[in-house]
This record gives sequence, C-alpha cells and structure tokens, in this order.
Amino acid sequence: MTMPMSDPNAWATAMNNLGMPPIPMTGQPLMPDFDPNLGMMAGITPMNPMMPGLSMVPAPLSQELPVIKEIIHCKSCTLFPPNPNLPPPATRERPPGCKTVFVGGLPENATEQLIMEVFGQCGDITAIRKSKKNFCHIRFAEEFTVDKALFLSGYRIRLGSSTDKKDTGRLHVDFAQARDDLYEWECRQRMMAREERHRRKMEEDRLRPPSPPPIVHYSEHECSQLGDKIKDDGKFAEAVRVLLTWLERGEVNRRNANNFYSMIQSSNSHIRRLMGEKSQHEKEMEEAKEKFKTALAGILAQFEQIVSVFQAASKQKAWDHFSKAQRKNLDMWRKQAEEIRNMHNEQLMGIRREEEMEMSDDDMEDAPDSVLQAEALKEENDSLRCQLDAYRNEVELLKQEQGKNQPMRSEEDSTHSQQLSFLQQALQGMQKQLLKMREELKQREAELENSLEDKQQLKSQVQNLKESLQNLQNAHNMQVSETSGSPSTGSAVRVVSCSQEKEGPTEKSPSSPVHSEREALLVGIISTFLHVHPFGASIEYICSYLQRLDTKINPSEVEALLSRLPCTFRQELTGVGASLEKRWNFCGFQGIKST
Repeated sequence: MTMPMSDPNAWATAMNNLGMPPIPMTGQPLMPDFDPNLGMMAGITPMNPMMPGLSMVPAPLSQELPVIKEIIHCKSCTLFPPNPNLPPPATRERPPGCKTVFVGGLPENATEQLIMEVFGQCGDITAIRKSKKNFCHIRFAEEFTVDKALFLSGYRIRLGSSTDKKDTGRLHVDFAQARDDLYEWECRQRMMAREERHRRKMEEDRLRPPSPPPIVHYSEHECSQLGDKIKDDGKFAEAVRVLLTWLERGEVNRRNANNFYSMIQSSNSHIRRLMGEKSQHEKEMEEAKEKFKTALAGILAQFEQIVSVFQAASKQKAWDHFSKAQRKNLDMWRKQAEEIRNMHNEQLMGIRREEEMEMSDDDMEDAPDSVLQAEALKEENDSLRCQLDAYRNEVELLKQEQGKNQPMRSEEDSTHSQQLSFLQQALQGMQKQLLKMREELKQREAELENSLEDKQQLKSQVQNLKESLQNLQNAHNMQVSETSGSPSTGSAVRVVSCSQEKEGPTEKSPSSPVHSEREALLVGIISTFLHVHPFGASIEYICSYLQRLDTKINPSEVEALLSRLPCTFRQELTGVGASLEKRWNFCGFQGIKST
C-alpha cells in the first residue's frame, strides 16, 4: 500500500528550507506498510500539506524501514519534521497507567488554544496545565493517545508565517508522572485482582465437595432423640458421629454423664449386630464359592468332551481324510484346548485342596476356639461383676451423702434422685445381662466337654486305623518276601475291603493282583484321579497325569495294572465308528459289594 502524496514540489521546498536534501520519489513509496484509510490517529485522514489543516504520518508498521515524518499544517501554526538522520529523542521510563505527557520547547507566544489545536488531534484532552515558562502538562482521556502525542517530539513549530524567535520553538514530548494516573491505575489493578479472586473462589466452590451438615449442640431434647437413633440400625452411623462430636467438644459434665454413659452403652451393644452381619457375609461368600466350584466343574466336563472330540479326530481313521491345513488347525486347536483344560483342572484341584486344608484346620481348631470363647466369656463376666460392684458403691455413697446433708437444695435433690434412678436401671440391666452371660457360659462349657469327648473318640479311631494299617503293611511285606523266592507263582494278595480291615487287619488272601508297594500307590493315585472324572479317562490322559509325578511310568504297565483289578477299574468303549475310544472308570464303590 502507498501513501497518497500531495504536490512533491511543496515537499521539496520545505526540505530545502530546513536544510535537508530532498528524497527521490520515483517509483518508490515512502511507507509501503501504511494504510491509506488510517492517519496518525483514528478518525484523521491524510491531507494536502499546502491546505490548511493537519496531516500526520503514523509510526511505520514495519520496524525495518526508518520513520519518515511530513510537514504538518495547522490553522495557526506549522510543524516541520526533524532531520531523519538524527537519533530519536530520549524519553524517560513510562510510568504505570500514564495518561499525562510533558511538552517542552513551546514558543513564548503559545496559548492554550494553540496547544489544544496541535495535540487535540491525538485524542480527547481532559486537562492542560500551562506554565509561565515554555512548557506544559497535557492529560489525555486514554492511555494509547500518549503514544500518538510522543510522535510529535522533535518537530519545529512556527506560529503563522512569523520568523520571530518568540514565535518558534522545538517540541519535546515525554512521559510525565501524575498522581491521578497512578491512582486510577492502582484502582484498576485492584479491581482486576478482586475479579480474579472472585473467579478463583467461584471455581474452588464449584470443585469443592459439599460440606457435611452442622452438628447441633447438646441438649436434653437432642440427647433423647440421639438415644433413639443409636438404637436404630439405619441411623446408627449418623448418631455415632454426633455422639463423637459431643464428646470431643467436651459437653460432658456431672449432670449429663449418665446420659452419655447410656448412649455409649447402646453403641457398644451394636458390636453383636456387626458380628452377625460379618457372619452373614461370610456365609454368602461360602455360597458364592460353592456356586463357582460347581460351575467350574461343569465347564471342565465340557472341556473334557471337547478334548475327546479332538482326540477322536486325531485318530488314523479320520485324520487321513483331512487336508494339510486342516490337520495343522486341528492340531493347534487340540493343544490349546488341552492347555485350557489342564489349567481349569489345576484350578479346581487347588480349590478342593484348600477346602480340605480348611476342613482339617477347623477340626484342629474347634477345641481351642471353644476354649478361647469360654475364657472370653469368663473375662466379660468378671468385668460385669466389677461394673456391678462399682454401681453398688456409687449407690451407697450417694445414700450416705444424702443422709449427711439433709438440708440440701431442691436442684441437688432432683439430680441425686435422677442419678439413683439411672443407677438402679443400669443395675437391673447389668444383672439381667450377667444372668444371660452365665447361661451362655454353661452352654459353652457343655459344648466344650462334648467337643473334647468327640476329640478323644476321633483320636482313638485314628490310632486304631494306624495300628491296623501298620499290621497290614507288615503282613504284606512278609508275604512279598515269601513270594519273592518262587517267581513261578502268581501274585499273592487280594485287595481287602474296609470292613475286612476293621474285622481282621492281619488276614491275608492267598493271591493279590498288586505285586509291590509302588503298584499300590499307583492304584490309590489312579483311583483318586478317576474319582473326580465321572465320565472316565483314556489311558493316555491317565499316564500324562502320572508322568508329572514320575517320568519313568510306562502306559503299558499302567494298563496291565488296571486290567488286573476288574473290581476296582472298569474299561468302557465310548463313541461310534471313527470316534470309538476306550475309557477307564473307577468302580470301587460297586466292586466292594461284589467281592
């Protein structure tokens, strides 16, 4: 954008009069970044320098080009720009909120009307303070007009066409410190600070959680209501919070101590309710565990069926009909299904082991728990007795004081009577509670005696079983040593049922399919394994489980052992056609009746 220039000859004449060489105007704009719609100030359009009026050039928007100032014509004076080769005039540091400028170098014959004519084009002027000397102070209505006034610093001013020294001067415009400007700036800063604090407070209030309701102070009416709330399970938490606040405030005194004691006693009675809730939750947790175990067993059974499908598909009759890609996918799916099946199986076995351990711990800890409960009941009985004695002592002391001090005031009589009534009520409650605790103690002692008797019976049964098992092992070792010398004879000992062991643990059968203790251990482990698989298992699956315990186990050896025990293990054929598969089932519970 180019600035519209007036007659260049007039511009050259003005420059020659000031002793400045004219600047060539051919083809190069003076201010390429200047907007023709903007003058130095808002609302001022550039004018012809030869015409009366004002034509000011604003500061360049581009800092790389030098500032070029023009001659400014007013009605009663003319302003000539300074030499562009001279450095810019020096200014002091700008005070905060500055609206006032210092103007020096005015002509001696300058008037306020002249100053208003020159600087009124910069903006609205609120005050002019002119000195008798050649300077004045001008206060503007807005801060940004000060920058426009500083643009005139360095201009030479001449009144009309006079060349008299009193009618000429060089303007020097600078920032001025004024108390009014500082006061307005401080007021504006305080207002902004108040607005910022208000905004922050509103934001904090919006993000702050709601405050709890205030706690009322102690009174007889509030105390009676609070006693009812403490006994209510739904309002217990809120009531205890109010009671705690009263105690922390120190609102307990000799008159209301009994009320506070009764409320604390009511709070203590909620311990039994909480213990009951805990036992209820534990029962629900046990039911959830049992439900989870049942569901997991059903999932495991379905996994077994899926693995059986993959095993049937892997047999030669069906395997040859699949393509290479299909075989690869079937093999991958089978491995994944077996891994997931084994993982679920281990999880189910872990749950059963934990249950067995918990059952054993409960059996071992039943008697100590009952002993501890009996001791706790005895301690509570002793504490109740001590409290009862303390109440009796307080009643006796109050009676003695009442007998000594007969002429007492009516208020003291009423307080003593209230205390006596409270103590009598508490004494009756403690007596009832003591009788109830004694009955519970007798019941606990009877239960403890029964549990001790049951424990003795169990110990005797365990000892008898250990002795019968030791006798059976000794007899078996003797028979094995006898049959080891004659290898031509067959196996000697037959599996003895549980009833036969109790009746005669030392009796021996003439022949037995179990040849060694290792095979007996294998029979027990396989029986346990097949017992948790009601649909049976293949010999490969059984051997994969046993090889985790011992890698030397041979499937042929295991199958031969299972075949020698028809009353304990039974082989069944499942499936049709290509999915035909042999499975071994545990039938010891039915076989014991037929043997």
